[in-house]
Amino acid sequence: MGIFSQDEPEVSELYDQRRPSNVEAMNAQHRKSVSNKGLTGASALTVRQSILPISLVTILFFLWGFAYGLLDVLNAKFQNSLNITAAKAGGLQGAYFGAYLIGPPTYSGFIVRKFGYRWTFITGLCIYGVGALMFWPSAVYRSFGGFCGSLFIVGSGLSTLETSANPFIATCGPPRLSEFRLELSQSFQAIGSVMAPLLASRVFFKNTDPTDLSNVQWTYLGIAAFVFLLAVVFFFSPIPEVTDADMALQAEQCAGLTGYVDKPMRKQYKLFFGVAAQFCYVGAQVGVASQFIKYSVESAKISDAAGSDRYAIGQGLFAIGRFAAAGLMMVTKPRWVLMIFMTGVMIFIAAAMGAEGEAGVAMLTIVLFFESCVFPTIFTLAIRGLGRHTKRGSSWVVASVCGGALFPSLTGLVADHQTYHIAMCVPLVGFFVAFAFPIYLNTVCARELDGFRDTKIGYTDADGTIGDVRHEEVRRASVQHNGEDEVEKGVFGYDAKAL
Repeated sequence: MGIFSQDEPEVSELYDQRRPSNVEAMNAQHRKSVSNKGLTGASALTVRQSILPISLVTILFFLWGFAYGLLDVLNAKFQNSLNITAAKAGGLQGAYFGAYLIGPPTYSGFIVRKFGYRWTFITGLCIYGVGALMFWPSAVYRSFGGFCGSLFIVGSGLSTLETSANPFIATCGPPRLSEFRLELSQSFQAIGSVMAPLLASRVFFKNTDPTDLSNVQWTYLGIAAFVFLLAVVFFFSPIPEVTDADMALQAEQCAGLTGYVDKPMRKQYKLFFGVAAQFCYVGAQVGVASQFIKYSVESAKISDAAGSDRYAIGQGLFAIGRFAAAGLMMVTKPRWVLMIFMTGVMIFIAAAMGAEGEAGVAMLTIVLFFESCVFPTIFTLAIRGLGRHTKRGSSWVVASVCGGALFPSLTGLVADHQTYHIAMCVPLVGFFVAFAFPIYLNTVCARELDGFRDTKIGYTDADGTIGDVRHEEVRRASVQHNGEDEVEKGVFGYDAKAL
């Protein structure tokens, strides 16, 4: 189990299986579990077939973002009530993001490979609900240790959700739209994260005593009840399973365009670079977010409340940036979009270090806009072409989110001894490492990534859905009828007779 598991299919196993059609994949949505080595027909889902399951998971992203944004407000009230110091607050972040280091490479990754996406969604939601329930006794006894433990459980639940939700969105539907789908879905998560704090401050905790935790307890209980209900909804939801065997087949089908060759996990260098880039990027992003208000107070000489308002503007720009990036991905290559946005991050984080007053706050706010597309785009580009290793590779990229446990503490340490302007050098270093990834993609991996963007798998023509077994049967019958003997390598670039 975990990092060294060998439950991915071998390419040779694909040829010995009956290939289901994409219609069968949609009709087999309620199976209890799915063999990761078995073909389901989901490698050639059309846009129409993927709309409903993608919409359901996008709703999960929104509600998840809303709950996460509300959790930030609840955590702040908990810290104020218990007089938690800045150093201890760093421990809270360590407890939350530390769960990402443990879950995805071990139990979360095992569940998604062994039982499929549906049961991983349900498991993640249930763990999240248990963590939310644990806040109740922590609030009653005002226990900092209990609070850290609860955050760790919540982080375990969210990391399990990410282990399933991100690769599911990326692989459910035509492969050329993978980056667009995840970017658009995560845009709704950003909206939820923006709405929750505004609603909390104006509705849930309006005119309440900052040291009174009674409302906090009931809100945590409400979150727990809600996510348990959501787990029930996902049990009955029509969610097709996309296995590693399906992704291996799809990668083989695209080989004529991408140059794909099946490789062992130890030679997936793009994935390893993506994991390192994601680790540094997420750490830098959380480092900026954790010190944004303090930076604003230092730079513009404003109050904490005014700094919070500036941060809310930044979060709004973050959500807008994700929609903008999704739109750009429909007209240009995702690797270019990532390069543009990472360049913007580098320029404006450096400007924020040197600018003073409201200008400095504005520079850091623009950083949040350009951060918007980086996480989902690194994720999808890092798992491109993994084939039979897709689920395990995805769990590694999710595990790299644990960078958020390291960088905020380092940023705060520098700020304690210098200034918050100088402290931004810590996120700058993280962003610099992440910036090397799009450079690598645009130089070394351009042909592979463009090949996936050019494939027409999941699209339809006169013979049916390209990449689907029924489409190949019609094509093969047409070739035989016309007395032709050549092998087709059409728009998806693979040997139709071999598969």
